[in-house]
Amino acid sequence: MTRVSRAHVELLSRAGCSICQRVYHRLVELAAELDFELSLIDVDAAAAAGDSALRAEFGDRLPVVLLDGHEHSYWDVDEPRLRTDLALGRVVVEDDG
Repeated sequence: MTRVSRAHVELLSRAGCSICQRVYHRLVELAAELDFELSLIDVDAAAAAGDSALRAEFGDRLPVVLLDGHEHSYWDVDEPRLRTDLALGRVVVEDDG
């Protein structure tokens, strides 16, 4: 059986960030259209829970979009690039079981 793995998009955000909210809503729409997994990470909440690395690295340019764990864009969704990268990055997995 052959299957295509889904890309994973993470949005790094913080509470009270109106630009972050706008970007998140656009990513929700794109996830439905382009079939990728989407998660939202509040960098301040992560720091309060003991993981300050994301806030230290990305906190000055939120929102930040990560594609499969790598920085893809910040302050907005680079939609043409995201569409291209998602189309090029699909991984076909052969499953003999």
